[in-house]
Amino acid sequence: MADAVIEAQDLRKSFGPVAAVRGLDLRVEPGSICGFLGRNGAGKTTTIKMLLGMTRPNGGRARVFGLDATDPSDSVNIRARTAFVGDDKPLYDTMRVAELIRFTASFFPAWQRELATAYVRRFDLPLDREVRKLSRGMRTKLAVLLALCRGADLLLLDEPTSGLDPAAAEDVLQAIVSQVARAGTTVFFSSHQIAEVEQIADQIAIIDHGRTIVNGPLEDVRARVRRIQVVFADEAPAHAFTTAGAARVVRNGRVLTVIASGDHEQIVIEARRLLPLSVEVAPLTLKDIFLESTLTEEP
Repeated sequence: MADAVIEAQDLRKSFGPVAAVRGLDLRVEPGSICGFLGRNGAGKTTTIKMLLGMTRPNGGRARVFGLDATDPSDSVNIRARTAFVGDDKPLYDTMRVAELIRFTASFFPAWQRELATAYVRRFDLPLDREVRKLSRGMRTKLAVLLALCRGADLLLLDEPTSGLDPAAAEDVLQAIVSQVARAGTTVFFSSHQIAEVEQIADQIAIIDHGRTIVNGPLEDVRARVRRIQVVFADEAPAHAFTTAGAARVVRNGRVLTVIASGDHEQIVIEARRLLPLSVEVAPLTLKDIFLESTLTEEP
């Protein structure tokens, strides 16, 4: 297996008494598009800032390109090879679009001029307009253009389609996919839009309360996670499943619902020992997996 572009182990960060990240583990493979999902306050933005060396963790380790993100010298090298688009997308408002593109290009020897020209046309960006007069969608497209054209090895995107209409969001998503296909760039992007993640991601990471709940190839996650419904003639028993992989058990009247993230066949065997009327196994959508994974109470 190739070395991971992003790797975190037991990563932790607190702000005073508030624990934002509580032992997060993460692995992102080279050339992948990894969707980073979590509820508001789950620790997504804090994690991204630690990976960039913008925030120092209180514990654990984080490596990007094999470099220590907590080391000041290494973090400079990480940022040199990474294009970051934050949720706020700060830009120089007094510049015109063409001026900002030329200004940004001057800092990056690997700047892709022809690609920038193509994205100006594709995104329908008005070159002579001041940045402060752009709509939110246009500002986002401009920020994405500046990130895609600098020749970075890694794109870190924090809510890249936030506030965009469906057409603008589709433009941004297709630009990301094209970049990976063309240059083999690794993409790590946080989003609240599960459908968008499902559309373009081949890897998935779900965190809740600062901990990793799911991380791996999306198809493997889909194949591994199942909903098992066990129906009884009378009240369902309060059974604690001992088979590894019974991630969550919900008892509701005559039904036990088991979310299985491991060997669901063995869980079915254990369930049948309870003498139910029926046992049904069904796959879950990514939305279902996300909801089931984050319905736990805060520790």
